[in-house]
Order: sequence, then structure tokens, then C-alpha cells
Amino acid sequence: MQVDARRDRDPNRLTLYIMVGLVLGIICGYACHALAPDAAAAKTIAGYFSVLSDVFLRLIKMVIAPLVFATIVSGITSLGASGGAVGRIAAKALGWFISASLVSLFVGLVIAHVVQPGHGLGLAVPEVGTNPNIQATGLTLKGFASHLVSSSIVEAMATNEVMQILVFSTFFGFSLAGLKGTVAGTIATAIDELVPVMLRFTDYVMRFAPIGVFAAMASVITTQGLGVLITYGKFIGAFYLGLALLWAVIIAAGSVVLGKSIGRLLRLLRQPMMIAFSTSSSEAAFPKMIEQLMRFGVSERITGFVLPLGYSFNLDGSMMYQTFAALFVAQAYGIDMPLSTQITMLLVLMVSSKGVAGVPRASLVVAAATLPMFDLPTAGLALLIGIDQFLDMGRTMTNVIGNGVATAAVAKWEGELSEGPVMPEAREPAVAA
Repeated sequence: MQVDARRDRDPNRLTLYIMVGLVLGIICGYACHALAPDAAAAKTIAGYFSVLSDVFLRLIKMVIAPLVFATIVSGITSLGASGGAVGRIAAKALGWFISASLVSLFVGLVIAHVVQPGHGLGLAVPEVGTNPNIQATGLTLKGFASHLVSSSIVEAMATNEVMQILVFSTFFGFSLAGLKGTVAGTIATAIDELVPVMLRFTDYVMRFAPIGVFAAMASVITTQGLGVLITYGKFIGAFYLGLALLWAVIIAAGSVVLGKSIGRLLRLLRQPMMIAFSTSSSEAAFPKMIEQLMRFGVSERITGFVLPLGYSFNLDGSMMYQTFAALFVAQAYGIDMPLSTQITMLLVLMVSSKGVAGVPRASLVVAAATLPMFDLPTAGLALLIGIDQFLDMGRTMTNVIGNGVATAAVAKWEGELSEGPVMPEAREPAVAA
């Protein structure tokens, strides 16, 4: 499939429309918040905006399962029945993910100590018995391990459990590559052809992105208002300062591997980053991420395998937030934590956060499960719930850039990065004879 000039011009135009939708959403939301007679009325108005944003997110989620399945299976069949190549790629990807996680946690630790967002906040600290209404169960090692494999692939696809789809698709891909005969080749070819279809589907869905972004921002600002940004200004400012530092580290690491082409990669990632920021949904950015990485030159099989893996194991922004939030609670309550305890907490957060990408407000859930282990009151998270939407926007966008750079870096190491766009074309699958 060739990328025509008309489609090459669309990304810049769509990015502009998304930014316009973001600004208009903030303005419209502020006006509705100011004109609403009470909180109940504001919530009702926000509900009308949410209809549009919900429809957009549902369109996106409709694409994810078939796109993940097709790209992973297509990539594995192109590698053949041998698991050596897949194992090597997975090892390199996980090495990057673990390193990035440790760096993200460390950045959150340093920024929290330097800025001290919990000290002198001037807010009434809730009592220890206060329930922040966050479900903190289900994050044990046993629960995580059993959650990797779904008892029904139909259920996994229906709920967009990316990790479960990844596991099923990997087994399916190896099974298909290990078969011989015309039928296996026909199935593999059909799955290959499904990839460009889903990418074109994604291109059509993305044309609704400016409307979805506008509605999502208008809904949030209508209920929350701009005042919450001022009230928690120190915390939000410190958190985004930490994200900026983390971005610098990620980009620096990427430039070591990719060289000057890191600039072109970042330009291509603007669209999925804006979508992730405005919708607070990594899922919403996933289809466009695949398309833009292929435009950068990353091969289909690397994109289809590494990116879904990163969505479960490489949550850079979320990792930084968890450390930041935990130390904020400790500072707000005046609880002194030795450095050794803080380091132990970082390791616990790194392990417990893996595989929860599909959980709503996953970062809050992980923090709520971890705080009691270190005698920190979970109720302290109640201080952050009101502004979590704004924090989630930043950490989700950081997750996107982290996964984009990681996927491109692995492609470079594997020699699977070309100079120009790589779009899926019909090819003969490597089915065993």
C-alpha cells in the first residue's frame, strides 16, 4: 500500500484541528461552568458533552482488538515458526521497559523531594478513616499472573484487554507459522490483508478526533472549572515539571539510538500525544500510534509486537505519578519515610503497576494498593481525586511518547527501521513448508 501525498498532508491539518478543538473545549467548558446555576446543573451540561466524547472513544476502542490481533499475528508469521527472533525482540523491549520504569520512579522521587508539594499546601487533611472511594484490590502477583490469560478470547476482545489479546495472538501466530499447507497460507495472507484495512478504518475514525477532544475538555472544565488548577497549582506545576524532565530523559535516550531522526519521530507522534492528552486514554491513541510509527519507518512486525507489550509494561508517566503521589501523601500527613523505605516502595510500585493499563485511573488504583504497605493513609489520595483528570492527561501523554520512542529504538536495534514510510502490503507469509 502506497502512502499518497493527500494523506501525507492530512496529519498536520488534523493536528491543528485537534489543538483548536482542545482550546475551544476549554473556553466552552469555562463558560458553561460560570453560567451553570449549581453543581448539579453543571454535571447535567457536562453529560451532554460526554455523549460526543464517549462516541469517539467507543469508535477508537472498536478498532483496537482486531488491529492488535492482526498486527501481532502478521508480524509473527513473517518471522516464521522459530521463536528465537520473537524472544530476542521481547528481551530487548523488556530491557528498555524496566530501565524506563526505574528512571521514571526515580524522577518522581527527586522532584517530590525538591519541590515538597505536600508541605504547606494549606488544605484540610482528611482523617485517616476517610475512604477515598478507590478500589485497591486485585493487584497481587497471583491476580496479575492469572489475568495474563483470558478464559475467553471473545471476552478479552470485548473488554479490550490488550495483554490478554497479546498472549492469545502470540500463541495463534506461532501455531499458524508452524503449520504447512494451502489453508494455513490462505489464513496468514488474509490476516496480512486485514492490517491495512484496519489502518484505513483508523484514518476515518481519526477525522472525528477534533470533535471528541472538544467534547472531552468541555465536559471536564464544565464540572471542575479552572479554579481547581489554581487551588492545586503547586502540585500540578511540580508534577508537570517532573514530566518535562522525564520527557528530556526519554528523548535523550532515544536520540542515542535513533540519532537526529528523533526529531521526525516526535513530530509524527504529535497527533497520538494530543489525543492521549485530551482524552486521558492511551487506548484512544493506540491505532494512530501504529500508523505513525510505520510512517516513521518501523516495520510492521516490530510495531505490532512491541507497542502492545509496552501498553502493559511501559507506563512511564504513570510510574512517575505513583511515586510523586505517595510522597505527597506522606508529606501532607507529616510522615517521615527513610530513604531505604522509599526505595523499597519504588520497587513495589514497579512490580504492582505492570499489567493494569486497562484499569480506570490505574495509577490511583496502584497507589491505593501500595500506600497501606508503608503505613501511609489511603485517604490522603482523596486530596488528589478532584484534579486527577488533569494529572491523568499528562501521564497518559507521557506513556504514549515513552512507548513510541521504545518501539522505534527496538526497531533500530533489530535493523527493522527504514528511511521512509512502511505501510503494510500483501506479502507471502513465512508458513513452514
